[in-house]
Amino acid sequence: MELEVRHLRVLCTIADAGSLHRAARELGMAQPSLSTQLRRIEQLLGGRLFTRDCTGSHLTPLGHVVVSRARPLVAELSAIVTETRAAAARAAGGPRLRIGATASRALPGWLSRLRARMPAVKPTLQMDVSANALLRQVAEGGLDLAFVHEVEGSPLRVPNGLCLRVLVEREPQFVTMAAGHPAAARREVRLADLAHDRWMVDATVDGEWDGVCRVLRAEGIEPDLLHGDYLTAYFLAAVGEVVTVSQPTALPPRSDLVVRPLHGDPIGVRLLLAARTADELDTVFDELEKAYEEVARQAPAYQDWLTRGAAGRPAHTLRAVSA
Repeated sequence: MELEVRHLRVLCTIADAGSLHRAARELGMAQPSLSTQLRRIEQLLGGRLFTRDCTGSHLTPLGHVVVSRARPLVAELSAIVTETRAAAARAAGGPRLRIGATASRALPGWLSRLRARMPAVKPTLQMDVSANALLRQVAEGGLDLAFVHEVEGSPLRVPNGLCLRVLVEREPQFVTMAAGHPAAARREVRLADLAHDRWMVDATVDGEWDGVCRVLRAEGIEPDLLHGDYLTAYFLAAVGEVVTVSQPTALPPRSDLVVRPLHGDPIGVRLLLAARTADELDTVFDELEKAYEEVARQAPAYQDWLTRGAAGRPAHTLRAVSA
């Protein structure tokens, strides 16, 4: 086995992620496979590069030396790939706009507006639950843009060289529950109203599991969480088995579900658009802002929340969502 650039990228990803579990998810690998690859790299280099404990994976002194030398090599290769792919796309028949995104109801309207304004450009969409993985793909040239959310208290790992623009500084997260839930009749739900409920959260969404645990414990509630995707969560919520976190722009997918704000807005996210240059952000940001405004107006619970709180809420919180 010889040391290759892909091995260096693996080491940098583990160092940035802070754990083999998160690094494996970002690399699209199974954790056992990543562990095996790390052991082989360490055997090749002649020493341990990471230590592991209950808090994650940490660089050893030798690991610091290797990763510090690896980063500029990985960055240079990424620049070569970016430039080559851009040239190939131009040669293949016109410009493309490769967009990555975490889930948002604003996406269809954004793509429609981009196609209407730039008919010669072919926008493509790649979805991923991991905002960190999407940001890394932008930095490496696999994507041109990424529209992502950052859970409050769990900062994203933004690669060097990316430009960011904030769409919404703090978007409150709501809760979806059965229409027959005792708290569903309230205009606004307190966490104490849900103290005996089980929450279903997608642990693969960066920061979401930790965010829900943090706010529940702050209220003196020991979290009772299930891992599952949000489609499954909606089915279970409809029969009263769980409650689940929802974006405020969400519309109940079924008549036996309701979406309600949480009192005090304990869970918040920041909505961000990332690209490699400010010019790329300028090209698409207005369409994204209009698309978000549209879905915000269509969500009754969100509009009610905005109307009730606009007078006392900081202006940056309302950016792009006021009616």
